[in-house]
Amino acid sequence: MWERIQHMLIKEFIQVFRDPRMKAFIFAVPIMQLLIFSYAASTDVRHIATAIYDLDNTVASRDLLSQFVKSGYFDVVEYVTNDARERELLDRGQARLVLRVDKGFEEDLHAGRSAPLQMILDGTDSNTAGIVLGYSNGIIQQFSQAILSQRLRRLRGNVREPGRVSLQTRTWFNENLESRTYFVPGVIALMITLLTLLLTSMAIVREKEIGTMEQIIVTPIRPVEFILGKTVPFALISFVDLVLVTLVGVVWFRIPVRGSFTLLVFATSVYLMTMLGVGLLISTVSQTQQQAMMSTFFFFMPAVLLSGFMFPIANMPVVVQWLTYLNPMRYVMVILRGIFLKGVGINILWPQIATLAVMGTITLGVASRRFRKTLA
Repeated sequence: MWERIQHMLIKEFIQVFRDPRMKAFIFAVPIMQLLIFSYAASTDVRHIATAIYDLDNTVASRDLLSQFVKSGYFDVVEYVTNDARERELLDRGQARLVLRVDKGFEEDLHAGRSAPLQMILDGTDSNTAGIVLGYSNGIIQQFSQAILSQRLRRLRGNVREPGRVSLQTRTWFNENLESRTYFVPGVIALMITLLTLLLTSMAIVREKEIGTMEQIIVTPIRPVEFILGKTVPFALISFVDLVLVTLVGVVWFRIPVRGSFTLLVFATSVYLMTMLGVGLLISTVSQTQQQAMMSTFFFFMPAVLLSGFMFPIANMPVVVQWLTYLNPMRYVMVILRGIFLKGVGINILWPQIATLAVMGTITLGVASRRFRKTLA
């Protein structure tokens, strides 16, 4: 038995590494994709293209607008002088925000009345618009509070102001609130998932297309031995890729690994077993490599969308939330972010690891039973 598996392993390694382009695809491409996706996957909003339409042009209006510029989030692209230009900048996408101060702004402030400031936001990207609105509200509240304090001092003279409630925030796990720190562990999971699926989904169907299945049929190798011979090489390759992309994430992007590295290796090994089982199952039900490729992406895209990588699972409809429990990527996202960012241990992550172990056992078992030493 072990001798037959050994020959299968040698055959698979030779078949994978004899093509130089395959080596680049296996080891170089995941690192390049990690670098590109990690820079692209960021929800931090900075350098917001802003147009200013100041019809009041007074000390008060200029002081308020300068607070936006000093914040570092807003870049003034143009000072608008008419309504038509204001609309044109928004229509062309040259400005995401227009700050409009109508005439009488300073006069209303001095008279003790509310002075309106109009903010016109490009709402095509609702997420960005919401973040911009949050930045703006914070700046306006600070400006309004400063004016109220000045007025209170003038009215009461040297009388001490009443006490205030001071909110002190403390952020755990991602102290600088950088979205890249949150996304990079997820990107690592995406790269390993895609690579593992692509390698294993082609494993058996390739034998049918290139005509070597006939040779396997006449050998005494059993289906379980054949599946093991196909699984172990890709498991080792996927594990090496996992280590490489993790090192890039830690060294290049400075993503902290606060948890146990041993637990990270163990948990991701269980996840790799699950993905290998899914890939081999796809390969056993496919007749051509084209079918296997299409089936891989048919599985991969919904898995990404339902994993919590981009969209919180809690925000999804209840029916969809139940579907996510069938998605292995849901569990590995929790594991990677928990180990990288929170430093939690197996006492917290054991349900996710156990679920992946069950999924891996089932998929590998089904793939073994599906494989038949026939050409059909």
